[in-house]
Amino acid sequence: MIGSLPPAAVMILGALFVPLLRGRARTGWVLLLPVASLAALLSLGEGEFGQVSIFSYELTLVRIDGLSRIFGWLFHIAAFIGLIFARRGGSALEDTSALVYAGAAIGAVQAGDLITLFVFWELLALSSVFLVWARRTERSYRAGIRYLIVQVGSGVILLAGIIAHARATGSVAFDHMGTETLGGKLILLGIGIKAAFPLLHNWLTDAYPEATYSGAVFLSAFTTKVAVYTLARGYQGEDLLIWVGVVMTMFPIFYAVIENDLRRVLGYSMINQIGFMVCGVGIGTEMAMNGAVAHAFNDVLFKGLLFMSTGALLYRTGTTKCSELGGLYKSMPKTAGLCIVGAASISAFPLFSGFVSKSMVMAAALEQNLDFVWLFLLFASAGVLHHAGIKIPFYGFFGPDSGIRTKEAPTTMLIAMGMAAFLCVFNGAFPTLFLYPNLPYEVTYVPFTSAHVISQLQLLFFAVLAFVWLRLSDREPHELPSTNLDADWFYRRFGRSLALAAGGVASRLRDAVAARSVAAAGSAIGSARRYMGPTGVWGRTWPTGTNVIWVAILLLVFLLLYYASTPVASVPPLP
Repeated sequence: MIGSLPPAAVMILGALFVPLLRGRARTGWVLLLPVASLAALLSLGEGEFGQVSIFSYELTLVRIDGLSRIFGWLFHIAAFIGLIFARRGGSALEDTSALVYAGAAIGAVQAGDLITLFVFWELLALSSVFLVWARRTERSYRAGIRYLIVQVGSGVILLAGIIAHARATGSVAFDHMGTETLGGKLILLGIGIKAAFPLLHNWLTDAYPEATYSGAVFLSAFTTKVAVYTLARGYQGEDLLIWVGVVMTMFPIFYAVIENDLRRVLGYSMINQIGFMVCGVGIGTEMAMNGAVAHAFNDVLFKGLLFMSTGALLYRTGTTKCSELGGLYKSMPKTAGLCIVGAASISAFPLFSGFVSKSMVMAAALEQNLDFVWLFLLFASAGVLHHAGIKIPFYGFFGPDSGIRTKEAPTTMLIAMGMAAFLCVFNGAFPTLFLYPNLPYEVTYVPFTSAHVISQLQLLFFAVLAFVWLRLSDREPHELPSTNLDADWFYRRFGRSLALAAGGVASRLRDAVAARSVAAAGSAIGSARRYMGPTGVWGRTWPTGTNVIWVAILLLVFLLLYYASTPVASVPPLP
């Protein structure tokens, strides 16, 4: 470790100095920290570091193995690219929050015990919310509050699960836990909230679009991928996750198709892609786990690239609404081209990153005779092309001309997008050079077979054909300024009613308690008046003789008690 500090500490402690710096000094410092933290990680071999004993529990602050190492590399790369993107107009608050956020993510995936995981889990929530609030609008403030409530709630459930797990097993080691115990179920629920499981996902599509143009890039990289890592570490092979993942790949497609805000489209697309990872963890074979981890790695890159593209649109035009954009390829051709690379990657075009990772999960499903799972994933893959591969670049840059004319994205943004685009192509064209050798298990999968390439091109061709037909026949949902109702409608509506009802009950209970308290206080005051008032027994004037008698009686009682408690001295016998 550099300076005896674990990688996460380099980022988190270094972030504390960011508010003290300005201009180029701050830029140099924030870009140096991910490099220094990565150097600290590379200096470590596999093993466990920083063991501490607390209340008879053994804590392991840093654990490096095949699974944690690749996620650690990924988070360093994402932090570095995101910080370059944020150089134009980013505030000290955003830089500090992003560094602490990235450090917490690195610490979480390197945690060797559940208590250390919980600490970084909560730090993820507390640091990331400022990336939403930094936009300084009423909508972002309210979305940030909702986001924080959900994320802290996830941590509370996780802590309850850790306590139950520790009581049942006597250990807080962060290894495979399963769902056989109450603790395992609670921990899975806490992780599921952060992974945006169905019906628990609305915090993502609510908060991410309200973040700053660069804040959404960081948010897309860390929170959900930490959740995927914890699932891979603790719940490999849980059958429940197969079907949870399938549902996650399916339902966001329909919302993304009708959504007007491009960053909210990407939020739904993120849930869709996480579904492939969750499904892979649920299948649990070596190929499935490799596919889940590889797809998490690639998703951070191509989803980050798409969020950077829409962030550049937001920076230059002030909007990411489909109904307000279009024709911007004329003003921002480089951004449009880089966006297409991200779209091709998420759509799994051959020679792009999604092609070599998503297919591993689908192949693993076929290996385990999960034919229906494979069919659902195939449908979801086609839907990805429609709602992300085509919709994002088309409506952002190539749709009906909006008349907006602006400048190309700033140079630092183009550099960051270029780095992400390069990695998308590099991992897609040459997966055996870096990606596959660093996965948790040995990779025997070969993506570039004629059958795979041809079948994928057929799928993409017919998906594009469907989009064209829908456009020409005017059957595609129109991009209109609107608010789409999601699952959060139920708990916002009924939750509000429940809160009002609970408030009414609490108000009536308070009034009843207050009334009883007033009555009891009145009774006590009345009794005090009877005994201590001017006419009371203890309040009226007593004759002097009576007082003397009482004093004498008390003195006599005191003397009797004193002599009764004093031991009699022993007298020696006569000779």
